[in-house]
Amino acid sequence: MDIPAAPRIGLVVPPENPTAEPEYSHLLGSAANVHTTRFPTTPGKNLQEMLETYNEVLPDVLAGFGRLPLDAVVVACSASHYLLSPEGDRMFCEQLSERTGVPVRSSSLATLDACEALGLTRLTLVSPYEPWLTDLSRSYWEKAGLTVDQVVPVPAGDRYDPYAVTTEALLAQVRRHELAEDTTLLCTGTGMFTLAALGEFGGDRGGVVLSSNLASVWWALRTAGVRTDALDGHPLLRQLTPLANAA
Repeated sequence: MDIPAAPRIGLVVPPENPTAEPEYSHLLGSAANVHTTRFPTTPGKNLQEMLETYNEVLPDVLAGFGRLPLDAVVVACSASHYLLSPEGDRMFCEQLSERTGVPVRSSSLATLDACEALGLTRLTLVSPYEPWLTDLSRSYWEKAGLTVDQVVPVPAGDRYDPYAVTTEALLAQVRRHELAEDTTLLCTGTGMFTLAALGEFGGDRGGVVLSSNLASVWWALRTAGVRTDALDGHPLLRQLTPLANAA
């Protein structure tokens, strides 16, 4: 697609997130242009305080796009929106959409929308978060009406840090668990590199595999009017449209 004519996707990411932009680029190819802004740093705040701050400042962060014409915006921080519950998340994103004049979704809400479009009702949650945040994530999906069959924690060595999880560690942790045949594997969070692992998981079990970034890109492209089944881009992205049509 011609660069100036391609849809424009806005992306809001935490300041230290190394993952969202490269994964979006790999998934999108030339199908859309990505324009990024970052949350401010929050020195002295613990994790929960940082996430609460992200929600507080998000309207101002989105205003930083100015008059840039965007077709869709993804807030690539699932954890801060788990604090809101699905209903609160949807209301917040609707308010942001009305304020900006552009469809806005958190990565958590975009994933929920993808699950609905694909007819998915059961998840195996693969989480790199601290236990309290993993519990909050599970609660978010269950309040949305999804069944969480099991949770696979993915620490980075002796600590929980999504940015430090390797593909090898992610593969090893999931393969230690016996998964239900009809469960959807969801790697939650935008900061854990997942694309290589998702390709492996799909070959292992043949079921639906999702990540926060994959689901968010799919939502953004559909919102921008791009036919994902006609893309020459990433196979993980192309495989979702037939599933949606079947659903």
